[in-house]
Amino acid sequence: MNYNKSIEMYLETIYILEIDHGHAHVVDIAEHLGITKPSVTKAMDKLKQEGLINKESYGHIILTEKGGAVAKKIYYKHCIVALFLEKSLGLSPREASINACRMEHFITDKMLEAIETYVGETKA
Repeated sequence: MNYNKSIEMYLETIYILEIDHGHAHVVDIAEHLGITKPSVTKAMDKLKQEGLINKESYGHIILTEKGGAVAKKIYYKHCIVALFLEKSLGLSPREASINACRMEHFITDKMLEAIETYVGETKA
């Protein structure tokens, strides 16, 4: 299933926060994405309805198995694109990551495969 850029950004952010802290909170997601807490709360309700997260009222947010699979794929794309930008264009890791974040939502599977070949990686 395809998700829009906004949903993908939320899922990826929760994934990263789970890696770092084991879970996410609305305030952490808002801070990471530079958006308001009410916007995050509204999005979390939608993600919960879609079965992508489990959320306690005013508590921890964790990805479901389905949400985790989607988030892992998005994060993988981010990492591969960032690596490609570093290797091919000589961008700094920070600059590569900033641009990868913008690109990861739009590349096709065929382009991802070409990037994987270029950087010598295979799908996670």
